[in-house]
Amino acid sequence: MSKRKQSSDAGKDNESSDEEAPTSVDVDFDFFNLNAEVDYHAINRLLIQLFGADAEGLQTGALADLILSAADSGVGSTIKTDGEESDPCAFLTVLSCDAHRENPAMGALIQYMLSKTSADPAFHSTLSSLLAPKTQVQNLVQPHVGLVLCERLINMPVQTVPPMYRMLGDEIQDAVADGDPYNFTHYLFISRVYRLTPEEEEAMVAAQRNTKRYKSAGSSGLGRGGDGVYGFHPEDEEVMKLSTHVLTYSYTNAPPRDPESIGLDVGGRVMLVPADRFGALVRTIGEIFSAPGSS
Repeated sequence: MSKRKQSSDAGKDNESSDEEAPTSVDVDFDFFNLNAEVDYHAINRLLIQLFGADAEGLQTGALADLILSAADSGVGSTIKTDGEESDPCAFLTVLSCDAHRENPAMGALIQYMLSKTSADPAFHSTLSSLLAPKTQVQNLVQPHVGLVLCERLINMPVQTVPPMYRMLGDEIQDAVADGDPYNFTHYLFISRVYRLTPEEEEAMVAAQRNTKRYKSAGSSGLGRGGDGVYGFHPEDEEVMKLSTHVLTYSYTNAPPRDPESIGLDVGGRVMLVPADRFGALVRTIGEIFSAPGSS
């Protein structure tokens, strides 16, 4: 059974000129629990998209299996447009790094994150301490990191994200009440970025200058501090604001680029958020990105 339904005019806020007739496509998005019977292949494809050129070494198939098996706790959601038996076009979940430490896919991912954060000594030191094997000490609160994994098809509207985060917050609370390992002290978010050269940025600005979106938002929304780095997920901007550490990194197995390279220069981003800020993050994502009229 669907968790909830959300309608969207997928093309309503298009980027056509005022002279062109606007087009829209009505789409119903249904939110479901993760389903091991039907979701494996689509989740694996979305994980491959999330990890880009480094996906092959991160055992995405085994990670998809782990995500689906851990979903027995009731934590995590998918979005589908053609019923529960169809492929998900988005998912959001969180996994306990401690509870699944011995899983090969989780182990590979932990080592990958530690390797990438070595470029930022402060981040690396903090993450190494948080992810170190725990020794049980009575009355001592141990660090517990939740790995947040979220990916969607490129054309999915960001308005579908707030309901997933609201449900995730509720599901984590329910899982903790049931004694499942979701009482986190920190959340580690993994996401994707792309980089543009100054020439590519200028071309993008020129292409967008006369669009409705540009006129309403202004040019300030086109980049981040002039560094040419853009997130695929708009909500990452809010995650970063509440993070204690943020690192953008290049893929280890990315092909060399030169002036003749075709396609986007894609990389990864990792963000560490204390658990006591997660509720504020969920509220902020809802306030900024929820569809008009949604509850």
